[in-house]
Amino acid sequence: MASDQEHGDQHEHGHDHEHGHDHDRGWLARLGLSGHRHEGAASIDSALESSERGVRALWVSFLALAATAVVQLVVALASGSVALLNDTFHNAADALTAIPLWLAFSIGRRLPTPRYPYGYGRAEDLAGVAVVVVIAVSAVVAAWEALNRLVHPTEVRYLPAVFAASLVGFAGNELVARYRIRVGREIGSAALVADGLHARSDGFSSLGVLAGALGLAAGFERADGLAGLVIAVLIASVLWEATGNVLARLMDAIDPALAEQARAVLAGVDGVEDVGELRVRWLGHRLHAEAEVEVDSDLSVVAAHEIAERARHSLLHDVPRLASAIVHADPCDLDGRDHHAELEHHRPTGQRPSPRQHGH
Repeated sequence: MASDQEHGDQHEHGHDHEHGHDHDRGWLARLGLSGHRHEGAASIDSALESSERGVRALWVSFLALAATAVVQLVVALASGSVALLNDTFHNAADALTAIPLWLAFSIGRRLPTPRYPYGYGRAEDLAGVAVVVVIAVSAVVAAWEALNRLVHPTEVRYLPAVFAASLVGFAGNELVARYRIRVGREIGSAALVADGLHARSDGFSSLGVLAGALGLAAGFERADGLAGLVIAVLIASVLWEATGNVLARLMDAIDPALAEQARAVLAGVDGVEDVGELRVRWLGHRLHAEAEVEVDSDLSVVAAHEIAERARHSLLHDVPRLASAIVHADPCDLDGRDHHAELEHHRPTGQRPSPRQHGH
């Protein structure tokens, strides 16, 4: 039998849970998130808190990159450095990626609906695709401009100012990259990590401007173009990593160690004889789990349900970033009987097996 997916504020099954529920936060419960008390203290809903941290990271980094872009733009217009101007455009584009990610975090906080029963967390993963596209465009533009500068070298004035502006660009992007990547990993957001990698690629671009300016100062007029080509290759390597992360998330890939942790948690629940199928998937920056556990076939329906509920609570408590879980209790076959096979034998001709019975 399947346990309730949400931490509802009404329970009709007539038994006490291990944790008291906060009935004043029923809308959080219907969202499939915490809405209950842990260890005697009311817990803040971790999924909403994660979204707020993601939004805060986006806006802080947006302001930092916008300030960096303004400094670079002033120097680029005064010096005539095409490389620095292109780097300014890259930084401005990186700052603007905060907008689709902010929209994704905002949409992802909406309540589930009959049409979208799992909620809107996938919006965040789709925003990750947009970030990957922006990185790809940056790589193409960087390569094109580098080739153009090789063919048509340009004079650059105020080289010391260009040096300083390129260092500002690198420092601003690297700080933003570290901040986004750290927060993205802490809250489980592949999109925010990808955006952090994008900021890092723009930092590489700023170093390319510096290398080109140093070459120009040494009298090598094509230094700017050669440095730009190297930077385009570095951006392409960042693109490869970001694409892999985002596509893996869209394909419901998870770290196998995470599934093993969830299986170990279920196996340690009193009354669980064995753990059957287990599926864990990301929905935005939160996890959802579906599991089958085997219990003593002589137990009553209520007793089996209580074990399933304990298993669900253990998953929600012990698996990081797990927002919801469904646990199904199967009768244990220690007596040698295959209960699913017996159900299959007694099913009327032409009736198709349910997905849960398939494979047993």
